[in-house]
Amino acid sequence: MFEIQPMDAVTFRQQTRRSTMIIAVLFLVLAMLFSTVAVALFGEPGGDNLRFNVGGVFAAFLLTAALLRGRFWNQTWMAPAIYSWRLKRNLMSVTNVMHQVTAAVQKNDPTAMKVLRFYHLGLTQMHELDGNSSDHAQLHREVEAHKERMQALGFDIDQPRLDPAWLEVLKQTSR
Repeated sequence: MFEIQPMDAVTFRQQTRRSTMIIAVLFLVLAMLFSTVAVALFGEPGGDNLRFNVGGVFAAFLLTAALLRGRFWNQTWMAPAIYSWRLKRNLMSVTNVMHQVTAAVQKNDPTAMKVLRFYHLGLTQMHELDGNSSDHAQLHREVEAHKERMQALGFDIDQPRLDPAWLEVLKQTSR
């Protein structure tokens, strides 16, 4: 189950820039190091060493990915970036079944109403965190209309959680 967490957009962007820079610098240093070592060990002076340079970059990429997933994933300095990744991944899981969600919303299905509200709240937060105000403005009318509809039907508009089981239910009901 994923839950939307309140975050300050300015702080979020500072922290994600920092973590991105750390990972990028690590990758660059490893790529230069591995390429240099590969050419020194296996290359020919004055020869074509492109494959050793590419191999060093590829090895650096693999090591950076392994470090990111293994060592850095649970570090506090990576938390905002991981949260953003998880938020976008959950929004994409809703997007993948959006036609089923919207069809069920038209029938006032409670699960679909909750899923769409979560989607709107998550998308709004993503736009705020990314500093994407133009997309947020376009979405505003749709969000408000759905919110008013939920209130009129007596549904709780506070939907910060997405249960993957809800998506499965919606997939099953559309078959």
